[in-house]
Amino acid sequence: MRTLLIFGASRGTGWEVAKQALARGDKCIAVVRTQDNSDKLNTLGIKTLIGDANDAILVEQACVIAGKDATIISTLGGVGANYQAQINIINQAEKVGINRLILVTSLGCGDSWLTLSERAKKAFGFAVREKTLAEVWLKTSSMQYIILRPGGLVDSESTHNAKFYQKQEVHGYVARSDLAKIIIEFSNQTELTCDEYSIIDPDLVVERSSKQG
Repeated sequence: MRTLLIFGASRGTGWEVAKQALARGDKCIAVVRTQDNSDKLNTLGIKTLIGDANDAILVEQACVIAGKDATIISTLGGVGANYQAQINIINQAEKVGINRLILVTSLGCGDSWLTLSERAKKAFGFAVREKTLAEVWLKTSSMQYIILRPGGLVDSESTHNAKFYQKQEVHGYVARSDLAKIIIEFSNQTELTCDEYSIIDPDLVVERSSKQG
C-alpha cells in the first residue's frame, strides 16, 4: 500500500486523484481548509488535517503522519498564496525526510511561457508565473519530482487519450479524470525522474460554454 499526501484534494484534479488512489488501495492523507471538505473526504476513508498549506506547523505534522516513504501530490491552484504554499510544502517535506513530490502546474509555466498568447498572459499570467516560481523551488530542492503542466482542465468522462510532451509547444485540453490517472501512475513509480511534461488530449474538443479553469 502506497501513502499519498494530497494538497488540493477537496475539489478538481485533487479530488479525482483521491478517489482513484483509494480505488487502487492506496492510503490517502489530505490537508483541507474547511470542516465541510474534511467531512466529505472522511466519508471516503481519507484522513484529513484542517488548515492552510501556508501553515508550516500543520504541513510538517501532515508530513510526519504520512511518513518518509509517502509521495506528496500538490494540485493547488489559483492566485495569491500558491507560491508560498508550495514553498512551505517542499520545505517541510525536506525537513521531515519525504523525498517524492508530484507537482501539477499548467501550460505556460517555465520554458513554455513563450507559447502563451498575449491574451492568455493578461488573463492568467500572474498565476502561471507563481506556478513557475513553485517549479523552480522544487527543481532546486533535494527531492525527486515530476512536474505536470496540463492544458485547460475540463470535467468530462475519461477519454484515456491524454498524451505527454516534452520541450514541444502544445495547446489543448485534458479531462481532470485523465490527468488524475496519470498522476496515480507516476506515484506508483519506484523512482521519480525529475522530469517535466506538458499534458493534453489532442483529440479533445471543448465548446466555449463548457470550458473549465
